[in-house]
Amino acid sequence: MKRVAVIGGGAAGFFAAISAAKHNPLTEVVLFEKSDKVLAKVKISGGGRCNVTNATFKTGQLIKNYPRGGKSLKKAFAQFETQDTIDWFTSRGVALKAEADGRMFPTSDSSQSIIDCLMRQAQQAGVKILMHTPVKLLEPRNGGTLVNDETFDAVIVATGGSPKSSGFDWLTALGHTVTEPVPSLFTFNMPGEAVKELMGLVVKDALVRIQGTKLSHQGPVLITHWGMSGPAVLKLSAWGARELQERGYAFNIQINWIGIANEAEVIALIDESLPTIRKKKLANACPFELPKNFWLHMLEKAGLSPNSLWLEMGKKSRNKLINTLLNDIYAVKGKTTFKEEFVTCGGIDVSEVDFQTMQSRIMPSLFFAGEVLDVDGITGGFNFQAAWSTGFVAGKHAASA
Repeated sequence: MKRVAVIGGGAAGFFAAISAAKHNPLTEVVLFEKSDKVLAKVKISGGGRCNVTNATFKTGQLIKNYPRGGKSLKKAFAQFETQDTIDWFTSRGVALKAEADGRMFPTSDSSQSIIDCLMRQAQQAGVKILMHTPVKLLEPRNGGTLVNDETFDAVIVATGGSPKSSGFDWLTALGHTVTEPVPSLFTFNMPGEAVKELMGLVVKDALVRIQGTKLSHQGPVLITHWGMSGPAVLKLSAWGARELQERGYAFNIQINWIGIANEAEVIALIDESLPTIRKKKLANACPFELPKNFWLHMLEKAGLSPNSLWLEMGKKSRNKLINTLLNDIYAVKGKTTFKEEFVTCGGIDVSEVDFQTMQSRIMPSLFFAGEVLDVDGITGGFNFQAAWSTGFVAGKHAASA
């Protein structure tokens, strides 16, 4: 009987184990988990709802959401893509729904539905799960691989990312190259900025640029008690992960709060609104889609009295207001990562893995899945999709290799 070991009890590990057992029912699959919990990240992701995938169905579009590893993933997505994820869970009793921004969740709005489904499938497929069992020894042995004190025909490594490169030492010892890990999803800390007093407010369509770089992203921005977060900031952090680390997480951001880049367009919008707002106080009439308290903050920043009337606004004041709305500067000093939902870029060099099979080019009995690879997606369900796809492919080929 063929024996396959899976190291790591997260999303990629479980999917790889189930895939191996289903593709070759004569295979004995053993999953090693060092802690007392499996699927911990699945449990807390998406605020406990589990952002399973994203409603991006064309592979060409899908790979654009991976700052690193997108091209490599193409081969894995060709075998298991977004629609396959939806079909897989739906056919096993877990229906998914798409939200307006493309994020997909179980209709139950509970990550427990996903956990129960994966646990049930693993059990039905006969996967043996060993808890509290760290892998202390992994080395080639007689055409197979020794894992602790047992020999396996194939080993799937799905141990996730690591905040330090030392977390990959056991894989470099086998001849693999590791790209230095750095945080890939984080919020911006702004210790000296008054905007933090508006924590909890969301500006729906802001364009955020990092000064001195080509990095920019448009989308919602959330004001927090430490600075700024939200999709626009998190996506920027992913695309700029290495560059921002090199800057020591100290840089300036320039924000266009209304998402309209053309100044003439903004002037036209104000002129269009003037007939109905000219006799109103600035505080009570905002021509843009901004939260009330945030609008007051913008007026203060532009040096305008909230009690003055629109009809009293001169050209100089109007230009100052427009400039504040379109070119607002904030100093970022530091970052905050999500402890449980920690995402890193870095990991096993993708050139050393055949993404057609997820097999190691260095050690043929070794396969990889998930965030242990130097592959990471932006926020929105893309990291889970990469986990399902690489797990599916790794399991399938490890069981038949």
